[in-house]
This record gives sequence, structure tokens and C-alpha cells, in this order.
Amino acid sequence: MKKLITLFTLLTLGSIAYSQTSAFEVKVSGKGQPILFLPGFTTPGEVWDETIAHLNKNYETHQFTYAGFGDVPPIEFPWYENISGELIQYMKKQKLKKVILVGHSMGGMLAIDLAAAYPKLIQKTVLVDALPCIREIIMPQVPVDQIAYESPYNLQIINATDSALKVTAGYMAMGMSNQPDVQPKLVKWIMNSDRETYVYGYTDLLKLDLRNKLANIESETLILGADFPSKEAVIPNFESQFANLKNKQITIAENSKHFIMLDQPSWFYDQVNQFLK
Repeated sequence: MKKLITLFTLLTLGSIAYSQTSAFEVKVSGKGQPILFLPGFTTPGEVWDETIAHLNKNYETHQFTYAGFGDVPPIEFPWYENISGELIQYMKKQKLKKVILVGHSMGGMLAIDLAAAYPKLIQKTVLVDALPCIREIIMPQVPVDQIAYESPYNLQIINATDSALKVTAGYMAMGMSNQPDVQPKLVKWIMNSDRETYVYGYTDLLKLDLRNKLANIESETLILGADFPSKEAVIPNFESQFANLKNKQITIAENSKHFIMLDQPSWFYDQVNQFLK
């Protein structure tokens, strides 16, 4: 009986494979049209588990966890550039076709890179509270050449005690999710990150401006934004930053912060399934 239960479980879950490059680990499961699930900064691939469980059709899903996050060892810098380059190579090696991209935050930036690099292979793209240039929103008055790894702020975080960083992470989690039961999970992911990747990897993101790549993207794109702090405040940002993207639809989630798939899961699943239908 025990053997039958085990066999049934394996058949139900389908095939699951793990592979790892220096820049990321990827969990591949299911069969069908390929979807690459790209998480945000500090976030392991498991953040997409419930989204995948609620897909209306069968897909071959690829869940990524980046170097320095989760249990994946850190890599050398420039961190983002190495991840983006290896993802592009991953697409080539796997010979994927009619690919769907789903990227949250930093994962949306990677999705932009992939969709621009392979415009004919990417069929649809979902960007979840992601922007091509976060520097313009976070520190609009700071020129890119003034953003460096060796800065007083970075040094302060590198040398901070775990207890001090955990306090900071708690405030950050409250700003990224309105669900009290989700916030401890976000803190855990931050605290599990390699400290240098956490500090210098984010510096890499602040340097990025992918807006010039948007014109190369041909895939139909769904942009899902959170209404925090207000819909009136965020819509102009999305419209301005994605002005060069041709085939797009911008939809705003109500009563949500940065982690839309955790704050408004049912709404998020419906939006994704309707778009992929």
C-alpha cells in the first residue's frame, strides 16, 4: 500500500528536475508550453509555487533561484549581468520555443532582457510590479555614475549585525506586503541572503536602465502593478517607464503592495490565467 501511495504521488506531481549553473538554480516540472518564473530580489523560486498550482493549463515550469539567495552559493560581480547572461544562454541551451515569461520586480528586469534578446521566441510576458529603471523612482536626482559598490550606506549594511539587519528587514517587509502572515517570510528570505549579494547586488539593480531595450520586445506584455501608495501615484510611473513598449496592457491591483501574488493571490491568478488563455 505504501508503495502504491508513493507511486501515485509521483504520477500526480509529474516529473521534477533540478539543475544549477553558477548564476542560478532552476527547478523544472510539468509538461507543456514553457513558462520561466523569475522571482524578485532575495526571493527564492518557491514564491511561485501557489501561482503554478493555480494555472488553468498544463505547462512546463522553470522556477529560478539566483546565486546568493536561498541555498544557492554566491557568485562574483557584476552579479546581475552574470545572471542575465546565463539566463540568455539557458534559453539557447534548452532550445525553448513559444516561451512565456513571468517576472516579479528584479525578475521583471530579467524578463525584459530575455524578451529583448529573443523577440521571436518569447510569446507572452507578465511583469509583476517591475520597472525597467528603478533608480528613476527611488533616487531620481542621483546620476548613475555616482552609484558605487563602495559607499557609506553599503558599508554600513555590510558591517551591520544580524539583529540590526533583521530590524531593518522587518520594516522593509511591512513596506512590501500588507499581509502580516507574509511579512515574516520576507524577513527570512532577506536574512538567508548572502550579505554581499544583498548589498552589492542591489547596487547593480540601481545602475540598470533597460528602457532602451523595450522597443526590441515583440511579445504581448501584461504589466501588473500594485496600488501602493495610490493608483494615482503609480500609474504615471508605469506609463512613463514603459512608453517604448509596443504591445502592452497595464493593470493595477487594489489593496496590494509589492508582492501582488501574496497580497492579492486570487486576483493575481485570474489575471495571469486570463492573459495566458
